[in-house]
Amino acid sequence: MASEESRSRNPMGLQLQRILSILFSLSVVLPFSSPSPTMHNNNWAVLVCTSRFWFNYRHMANTLSLYRTVKRLGIPDERIILMLADDIACNARNNYPAQVFNNENHQLNLYGDNVEVDYRGYEVTVENFLRVLTGRHEASVPRSKRLLSDEGSHILLYMTGHGGNEFLKFQDTEELQSHDLADAVKQMKEKNRFKELLIMVDTCQAATLFSQLQSPGVVAIGSSMKGENSYSHHLDPDVGVSVVDRFTFYTLAFFERLDMYSNASLNSLFTSYDPTLLMSTAYYRTDLYERPLNMVPVTNFFGSVMKAIPTDSAYPGFLVAHASEYTTTSAETGTTRAVLEDEADHSRTHNQSEKGLQHILDEWLKLLEGKLGENDPEVLVAYGLGSMVLLLAISTWLSS
Repeated sequence: MASEESRSRNPMGLQLQRILSILFSLSVVLPFSSPSPTMHNNNWAVLVCTSRFWFNYRHMANTLSLYRTVKRLGIPDERIILMLADDIACNARNNYPAQVFNNENHQLNLYGDNVEVDYRGYEVTVENFLRVLTGRHEASVPRSKRLLSDEGSHILLYMTGHGGNEFLKFQDTEELQSHDLADAVKQMKEKNRFKELLIMVDTCQAATLFSQLQSPGVVAIGSSMKGENSYSHHLDPDVGVSVVDRFTFYTLAFFERLDMYSNASLNSLFTSYDPTLLMSTAYYRTDLYERPLNMVPVTNFFGSVMKAIPTDSAYPGFLVAHASEYTTTSAETGTTRAVLEDEADHSRTHNQSEKGLQHILDEWLKLLEGKLGENDPEVLVAYGLGSMVLLLAISTWLSS
């Protein structure tokens, strides 16, 4: 009887017991819950020009154009792997030394400031490309030349050059086969190197390069179907060669209307390609991709990730923790004043704080009990952590 009366006089003790029992039930339920999907938390881009020589000017322009676009939309250089033959800007035939253009109006120099080439010239090989994807580097390779993605990464892989049925030529000396690409992507998935992967290829018969892919979370688009060529867009008479391919040109036209806050979807990008303008059929493969394309913003691959955690409401437990930190800081700076407080004022303040804390406990319990029916482990973990912080704040307050 005495213990029951003491508990009835101490509602805070009852509330703490209820919170502890809920935390215990969460510790029992969570290990048997299905694993939650990893949060998308960073974007990477791997941009590859597989051709060299002056007559392949457009392939370097294609790649530098995509490089400029993803940087403008927010992906920083440290998360872009750029592979270029890099023999165009300073080529003896170039009438515009150290400049590369993708349009005959010459308004935009793609080879201007802040171009960081990670693999250039004879470094652009099939072996190095596969090492970048799979992370199988020699110890001497610096971090700046590695794809340091993880299970929360969205990766854009863009490739341009000359290709054929299930292959893409590298530097006119070797080929990347469709099964090589599929095997590398499979290794990436098994090693948790991406959450979602978008493969974009601008080459002849590009669609055939995706035929062997089997890994989930992959979406792919190519500039042409099997048996079709991928064509250049226009010739620059001053440069003397074609300066951009059609598929990349209309991709750039789509993105020039957008900024990093755009809600344009992948579906709107994929459906923007007109076969009469491309002179080929853009093909996209989505059977390995779970989400509907109209629900996926293009900036999920071509832009940055804003690190924000949305919540339905503030967590009172965290608010209490912050209030506790503030109180401690204030006490340290005003030690002399605190010593001069008399016991009556201290007792009154303590009682008021206890009432306020009791109110917070009541509100938190309502919120916590309302979330017990949730099936999402992330929600349960979040509220469990909030409860632990709240208990820590209370124990700190009681011991003060």
